[in-house]
Amino acid sequence: MTGTATSIAPTLTAADRCDRCGAQAFVRVVLTSGDLLFCAHHAKAYEDKLRLTAVDWVDETSALQS
Repeated sequence: MTGTATSIAPTLTAADRCDRCGAQAFVRVVLTSGDLLFCAHHAKAYEDKLRLTAVDWVDETSALQS
């Protein structure tokens, strides 16, 4: 895995939805087989397992803090 990317410009939009529950996605997990999108809750719930195989982890949860 290459690490956690925290972009200056968000790459996820309000139209991007969590693959687990349908809430707005704030984390993109890049795998060799494709991307997964998660809300902050589900990204945290699956992080330990997904980080083992993730190529990249794009975390935009900082947008939740105002």
